[in-house]
Amino acid sequence: MLGFTEGVFLVLIVTEFILGNLVNGFIGLINGSHWFKSKKISLSDFIITSLALFRIILLWIIFIDGLIIVFSYHTHDSGIVMQLIDVSWTFTNHFSLWLFSCLGVFYCLKIANFSHPTFLWLKWRASRVVVGMLWGALLLSCVCTISLTNEFKIYSVLRGSRGTSNMTEYYRLKTNEYDLMHVLVNLWKLPPLIVSVAAYFLLLLSLGKHTQQMQQYSIGSRDQSTEAHKRAMRIIFSFLLLFLGYLLCFLILSFSRFLPAPKMARIIGVVITMSYFVGDSFILILYNNKLKQTFVVMLSRLWSLEAWI
Repeated sequence: MLGFTEGVFLVLIVTEFILGNLVNGFIGLINGSHWFKSKKISLSDFIITSLALFRIILLWIIFIDGLIIVFSYHTHDSGIVMQLIDVSWTFTNHFSLWLFSCLGVFYCLKIANFSHPTFLWLKWRASRVVVGMLWGALLLSCVCTISLTNEFKIYSVLRGSRGTSNMTEYYRLKTNEYDLMHVLVNLWKLPPLIVSVAAYFLLLLSLGKHTQQMQQYSIGSRDQSTEAHKRAMRIIFSFLLLFLGYLLCFLILSFSRFLPAPKMARIIGVVITMSYFVGDSFILILYNNKLKQTFVVMLSRLWSLEAWI
């Protein structure tokens, strides 16, 4: 029998799960159909489409995790199923973070203007640089996932020694080792965040420099370059804000066993995590002209159909 809190939580995650799949499925469908028709796709659209597909996988993973929390919380941290969920989540989540960072770097190299030789060298090879980053992100995601094996080994030792007498000191040492490994695994999320912040500040500096040039030559502030700067900055800044909230909820999920109400903490963490995946995908649609126009046309047709019915 579900309590009121579990019932509300279940409604929320089902709603976010459906909404997230629809939004990310829309992104994948529009870009995929354009790719199929034209037989080519831009690098930015490829990254956005890949990001949407990985978000769908993440939504399924967190949805299954949420169902386990609601219906079988006592088995949440044990068994091969949870290990599979952890492995799938770690790889998919880490690679999706790098996908957004690569998108920010691509926008930065294509839009920002600096006279430094190193930046110009990267700018002229923007596509190659970002493709190289994608391959590196794939490698780092695999390494991050493999590092979970040590965490699983320590956790299995902890479970085996939990009910054993005269092993208090050994249990404490292993617990500390497990916590350290858990923190080290989570530190893998910092590099993509740092890359995104760097891309944002480079765009900010480039926009300031460009605005000064426009004012110097008495040119309006709404030229194409300025608008491109602002649009890219809005995307990255919105992502960073959502990502900070996501990091907060991930910390709640990771260290929920130290909190007074671990089950409630995990419930809140799952809800916030799913809302991050939905909100971030809406931002991609909002600041992409092709996706935004198609989305508006689709909504207008749905409203007209509803009015006709």
